[in-house]
Amino acid sequence: MVVTGHTREENSGEQPPPEDAAGGTDANTGRGGGSRPVSIRDVAAAAGVSYQTVSRVINGHPSVKGSTRELVVATITRLGFRPNRAARALAGGPIQAVTVLTANTTLYGQRSAIQGIEEAARAADFAVGVRVIEADEPAVVTDAVERAIEPGGALIVVAFDRASTRALAAVPPGIPMVGIVETPVGDEGEGQPWIWINDRQAATEATEYLLGLGHRTVHYVSIPWSHRTSQRLDGWRSALEEAGAPAPEPVQAGWHPRTGYEAGRSLAADPAVTAVLCGNDDLALGVIRAMHEAGRPIPGSVSVVGFDDTPLSAYYTPALTTVRLDFTELGRAAFAALAEQIGIAQSTRSLPRPELVVRESSGPPPPARQAPPRQPAARRRSRRGGGHAPD
Repeated sequence: MVVTGHTREENSGEQPPPEDAAGGTDANTGRGGGSRPVSIRDVAAAAGVSYQTVSRVINGHPSVKGSTRELVVATITRLGFRPNRAARALAGGPIQAVTVLTANTTLYGQRSAIQGIEEAARAADFAVGVRVIEADEPAVVTDAVERAIEPGGALIVVAFDRASTRALAAVPPGIPMVGIVETPVGDEGEGQPWIWINDRQAATEATEYLLGLGHRTVHYVSIPWSHRTSQRLDGWRSALEEAGAPAPEPVQAGWHPRTGYEAGRSLAADPAVTAVLCGNDDLALGVIRAMHEAGRPIPGSVSVVGFDDTPLSAYYTPALTTVRLDFTELGRAAFAALAEQIGIAQSTRSLPRPELVVRESSGPPPPARQAPPRQPAARRRSRRGGGHAPD
C-alpha cells in the first residue's frame, strides 16, 4: 500500500511523487544509477512523446506509427524500463488498482475502513494506494482528487469530514468511484454510488436506551460535522423530541479525548446532567475523566455512552457502553460496490448494521433525578395534536 499526501511545487527539482512511478517496477533503477524507479513518464519525456503513446507501444496498439514505435522501444531499452501491470492499464485495459481518498488515516473509522478496503482489494488482486487530503480548501481538495486519478484506476472516497466530502463532489464524471459517507439526508443517496451505516438510527436508539433507564434527558457531545449538520446529532435530537424530553444545547467538540475532557468539565458542573451521549469513544473517554475529577461517579451519578466501539472501549474503567459500527466491514462493502460497478463481480455486498453494546458506563440516574414513566408515543402525539387521551 502506498500512502501519499504532500503536494509539491512545480519545477521545484524534487523527485516526482510515488504515483508518477506507477509505470515501472521497483527493480527499475535506471541506467544513470539513480535510486528512483524509471517510470513511464520518464520514458515519455526522454522520447518526446506522451505517456499514452508509450503505453500504446507497450501494449502493441496498432495506432502508433512505425517510426514512433521504434523511438519508444529504443528509449525503453536505453533507460532499462520494464513495464508493469499499472503501465499496461494505462492503455485502457481492465482496472486493477484503487486509490483511497481521505482527510485522515489515524481516526478509528477511517483507518478501519481503509483496512477493509485493502483486505478486499488484495483478495481481488488489486493494488491499493492512499492519498491524504491535507486541508479542506477547494484548491487543495481539487489538487488531491486530480493527483489520485490514474488511467486504469478507480477511487474510493472515505467522506466523513468536510474535506473528503468536498472531494467526493469534485470527482469528475466517468471515473469509477464509490463514496463511504455519513447517513444521507432524506433520499439524497438514491442513485449515488455511496454506502453508509445508519448512524442516525444508531444515535436514536442509544438515546432511547438512556431515556428508558429513567434519565430525564440526554446531553450530547458532538464530533465535527461534515455537512450542515450531523446525522448522529439529528438522531439524538429526534429521539428526545419523540419522547417529549427537553433537548439541551449540544456541546461541539473535536475528534480527540482532550476536547471530550473539556466538554466533560463543563457538563460535570451541572448537577442536572445525568446522561451523556458522545459522538465517538475518544470523546467519551475524555468526558469520563472529567467526571471522575469532579467527583461524579459513573454510572452512579452520570451515564456515558460512546460511538464506534473502538478496541479499547471494553477495557476502560468503567467499560464503555457504546454503539458498535463495523467500519472494516463497511470498507469491504465499498470495494464490493466498486467491483460491481466496474463489472468484475456480481453484487454480494451487505451493509453492516449498528449495534448498541451495553457495558458498565451506563445505568439508571440517581433516585432524586429519576424521571416519571413516559407515555407511549401514540399518546404523546395525540396530546400534541390538541386531542385528549382517555383516562
